Amino acid sequence: MEDGYTKICTVSELNENLGKRFLVNDVDIAVFKVNGEVFVLNNTCPHQHTTIIYDGFIEDGCVVCPAHGWMFNLKTGKQPTGARGLDSYPVKIINDEVFALVKAKELKW
Repeated sequence: MEDGYTKICTVSELNENLGKRFLVNDVDIAVFKVNGEVFVLNNTCPHQHTTIIYDGFIEDGCVVCPAHGWMFNLKTGKQPTGARGLDSYPVKIINDEVFALVKAKELKW
């Protein structure tokens, strides 16, 4: 799309309450469908920098990292305490297609 959004998949490819992993613009992302709503988060847990968020389970509007139990809000990516967590990306659904505005992080050397 011309506004910077990238097609990720179709809504029908996503299973309810299960994550799916994608690579977009060199960013590892996790996509979830919960109660019919689609969420896109960075897939790298900040605890040990492992790319396993997509394999987490859904609880109370959060995804729980399967390695150490850290929780991240599906809408904001933040931890329940409000602390920083995962990057959350804007999502658009057009004709069953999922688009997300995923921007690569700029490295500051």
